[in-house]
Formats: sequence, structure tokens, C-alpha cells
Amino acid sequence: METPVREERRSTSSSSGKPLQTINVPADDVIESGPSSPLLVRVSVFETEPNETTKLHHAPSTLIGKTDDDDFPPIKTFSDAKFVCMVESSKLWEIAAPIAFNILCNYGVNSFTSIFVGHIGDLELSAVAISLSVVSNFSFGFLLGMASALETLCGQAFGAGQIEMLGVYMQRSWLILIGTCFCLLPLYVYATPLLILLGQEPQIAEISGKFTAQIIPQVFALAINFPTKKFLQSQSKVGILAWIGFVALTLHIFILHLFINVFKWGLNGAAAAFVASAWGIAIAQLVYVVGWCKDGWRGLSWLAFQDVWPFLKLSFASAVMLCLEIWYFMTIIVLTGHLEDPVLAVGSLSICMNINGWEGMLFIGINAAIR
Repeated sequence: METPVREERRSTSSSSGKPLQTINVPADDVIESGPSSPLLVRVSVFETEPNETTKLHHAPSTLIGKTDDDDFPPIKTFSDAKFVCMVESSKLWEIAAPIAFNILCNYGVNSFTSIFVGHIGDLELSAVAISLSVVSNFSFGFLLGMASALETLCGQAFGAGQIEMLGVYMQRSWLILIGTCFCLLPLYVYATPLLILLGQEPQIAEISGKFTAQIIPQVFALAINFPTKKFLQSQSKVGILAWIGFVALTLHIFILHLFINVFKWGLNGAAAAFVASAWGIAIAQLVYVVGWCKDGWRGLSWLAFQDVWPFLKLSFASAVMLCLEIWYFMTIIVLTGHLEDPVLAVGSLSICMNINGWEGMLFIGINAAIR
């Protein structure tokens, strides 16, 4: 049975003066029709002209911006993929470049200390290499791992809008890291017998132990340095870290030249320059936090003494994980000290590890940008 068709003819004209087309509408689709009401149907009718073709255009890319959930639409073309890659890469490098530069500058403090000591003598170079690579590197890795807990806690607080908690977490980390420094002091005080116990040449161990005792204040500088750095990184305030690192490295080279080459202080001058640069970095970061980070820093708070035990457990777990990645430098240096000519072997290896460290610090800085 055929569907009855209702034919509606209109004598009105379009806006261009041409008559509209006749539209055939099935009777079942008619909703309302009468002398006093227009014909209502369930279909939308557009004004068209006879024998007129519509020009088709290529659809624009759907990747014109982020969606409401702060993500890009699905990638459908190579141009879309290239666009997303460029946008995300630029954001990554805005954070990674300053962090990598800061880490390179901080590593340069250790590196240039060894370089200047190498001009004093081979024995001194081997002794300082063991001191920095074994004892100091042990403490550096452990303290950095303990401070890595702030990456999680400060990141969560900043994302939740609890900016004031960043300062509390930083102060809590200071307390834990300073306490850890006191636990690490026996390594510095008894460095000479420990190195001899590990099979190092007694003459090298003696000089290394003396240098290690002189750089004890540097350990406490790291306890201030690492939490403040994590505090700034969690807020993407990495530009100031790059500037502080650059200025500190420049001054460190000048102080090394002054103490070693001009004043002729030898290893004592190298140790003094090493400690001064470490504390200079820590104080500069602390001054910036107190003076220019009013949202996150609300002054000293008693809240820093609360929930210390859970914070300590998280910090210790982070420290163990990171130390397993860093301490292999220490192991290589210790094993090299058992070779036939330890002075030459340790000194040569320290130069190689020094060069390799510059490359490694670059990738560590890039990795820090995605945390």
C-alpha cells in the first residue's frame, strides 16, 4: 500500500527573487496543517535552487586546540602528530633546559675541584677523587634520594592548590635531612680507616681522609639545597635555579684559582672553595624562597614536626631506590684502588668518570622535567 503524499505548493519567492521548489511531504510526517497555521513537518528543508550544485571544501583539521578535559583530540593525520609533538616538546624543554643547566653547573663544582687539584699533583688528584667519588658521592646520593620524596608530595599539593603546604613539606624535609647528615658524620670522621679497610693505598687514604673531614660542612649545605630545589621545581620556577647554578660555578672557578694558584693553599684551599660554593648555592636558593615565594612560604611552622615518621619512611624508600643507581660510581673507584699502580689508575679513572659525568648530568636534568 503506497504512503499517501501530500503536496504543498507555495507561491512565495526566495530572497533572491526565484520561486522555491515544490516539496513533496509524506502525509505521515505532517504534524499540523490548517488554514490558519503553516505546514509543520519532521524534516528540515533548506532553500535550494534547481540545477544548482554545491561546492565541497576540504574539512579543516579537527586538531585546532585542546578539548574541555585539557587534552588534544585524537590524532588523525601526520600534520596533527607534528603539531602535538612541537607543542609538547616546547613545553618540555622550557622546564628541562633550565633544570639540566642547573644540574650541569652543580656537577661542575665537583668537576672543576678535581681539575684544579690535578695541577697540584697525581697523589692529591687520586685522594680527592676517592673523597668525592666514594664518601661525598655516598652522602650525595643518599641525601638526594631522601629529598626526592618532595617531588611526590609537593607535586600533589601544588596540583591540589594547597600551595601553603609546599613550605611545610620543605621544612619537614630539612629536619629529616639534617638528622641524616648527623648519621653520616662517622663516614667523614673515620674516612681514613674505612678507606684502608676497603683496600685503598694507605698514603692515598690518609690524604683523602683529611680532605673528607674538611668538607663536612658541605653535607649540611646539601640538606638545605635539595629541599629548596624540589620546592622550586614543583612550581616550575626553574629559571632562578639555572641562574644560581651559573653564578655559583663562575664564582667557584674564580675562588679555586684564587685559593690554589694565588694563595697556594693546596688541598686546604680546594676544600674551602668546595664548601663555600655549596653553601652559596643553598643560601641563594633559600633567600629566593623566603623573599619571592610568598604563596608557598608562610614562615617557619610547627606543622613541620607533624607526621614525620610517614614522611621519613617515604624519604628512605626514595633514597634506597636512587642510591642503587648512583653508588656504582663509588664501587668502580674502590675497585680501581686495588690495581697495581693505584695512584695512576685512580687518577686516570677519575678523569674519565669526570667527562662521563657531564654527559650523564644532561640526561638527568631532562628526566627531572617530566616528574
